[in-house]
Amino acid sequence: MEIFQDLLNYSHEQVSFFTDKESGLKAIVGIHSTALGPSLGGCRMWKYGSEGEALRDVLRLSRGMTYKAAVAGLRLGGGKAVILGDPRQDKSEALLKAFGRSIDMLGGRYITAEDVGMSVADIDTIRTQTKFAVGGSNEGGSGDPSIMTAFGVFQGIKAAVKFAKLGEDLQGLTVAVQGAGHVGQHLIAHLSAAGANIKVSDIHEPNVERMVELYGVDAVKVEDIHKVECDVFAPCALGAVINARTIPELNCRVVAGAANNQLETDNDGYDLMRRGIVYAPDYALNAGGLINVAAELDGYNKELVLGKVSQIYSTIATILELSREDHVPPHVAADRMAEQRLKEKRKPFSAMAVRQ
Repeated sequence: MEIFQDLLNYSHEQVSFFTDKESGLKAIVGIHSTALGPSLGGCRMWKYGSEGEALRDVLRLSRGMTYKAAVAGLRLGGGKAVILGDPRQDKSEALLKAFGRSIDMLGGRYITAEDVGMSVADIDTIRTQTKFAVGGSNEGGSGDPSIMTAFGVFQGIKAAVKFAKLGEDLQGLTVAVQGAGHVGQHLIAHLSAAGANIKVSDIHEPNVERMVELYGVDAVKVEDIHKVECDVFAPCALGAVINARTIPELNCRVVAGAANNQLETDNDGYDLMRRGIVYAPDYALNAGGLINVAAELDGYNKELVLGKVSQIYSTIATILELSREDHVPPHVAADRMAEQRLKEKRKPFSAMAVRQ
């Protein structure tokens, strides 16, 4: 693979590789932009098919974090980290501490948090080695950001549903949720309280069984969830699920979920528009977790965070209106909004902006 060409294509400032022989750590950190402030983004631990696949995930995700922070109006740049390995088998205290030391070497240009395969407890361990980590439960941490991510996604779904002329609320609507991990489970709780009919799939069967028990959802096979007849398809697992193969099989009016990088290519956004399917751009929709952990840098206030995350409803509504007015797919409208803020608000990064 052409590593430097990939960096140029994604316009990254820095990509760092870290190893630790004793713990087995193999990690990649992508710093896409510090134009608005220090880069902040979660760390994902995953068993990738190849090192090249892991690198591309870092590049895509960190660029998405730049746009997510810009659209959310945060004074932050975009970054992301991945640890290569199976979180169920390869994670250890030694590995997490080695990762924390690696993050500390970056001097505050990147602030980490939890993502797929990582937990609040893991962040607590990482924070024993560096101050550049948020989302833990110790030392003023805000705890699990998936709660706010799900709340923001729920707000955005309501805006997308209204835009699609499906009603003012979710009562009686059918939502197919792909992925019942931390965010998916919290989202399902909101959907159930709102009176939606819910269909769920997950690669880990116990997650689905728990949702059936708690909320009476309908279990669906993993390979069939995107085909389900529904009002809203909510991807809440890994990315690239909206692609040339799955788009013809979609049977929904709205695509709105928590997963990052849902579109495999930009063309997929155009294909959704041609099919008349309303798409709520993922990085604008799932910004609640970022808003939550970012608040730690100024002193965490839950009520202020809830108010900020609630604004995702108006953000999605604005993006969809811009999409309609400019005759472009919603992901293009969202990108334009982010790029305009990056252009207007650029300022030099200083590690001193990170609270001690």
